[in-house]
Amino acid sequence: MANPFCHIELATDHPERARAFYGALFSWTFEVMPMGHGPYIMLQTGEGPGGGIMGKPMPEAPTAWMPYVQVDDLDATMLKVGELGGQIVV
Repeated sequence: MANPFCHIELATDHPERARAFYGALFSWTFEVMPMGHGPYIMLQTGEGPGGGIMGKPMPEAPTAWMPYVQVDDLDATMLKVGELGGQIVV
């Protein structure tokens, strides 16, 4: 498949509760990586993309999953976003 999802992240107020929930629900395995602002919990799904669980970057931010898509040429992909009427925010 062209341009597959390659990584997923969950930003939440409760990373450890999310780890326990998704571990029990999907049998995912985890590795806790110490970070300056709190742990980053690497997750392995078995098949498909891996990812991570972390604390939200800002308290007012919603709890959300963020998928990452693999592309061969980032600059070309960003140009195409504009051509299709999209907007690069960050």
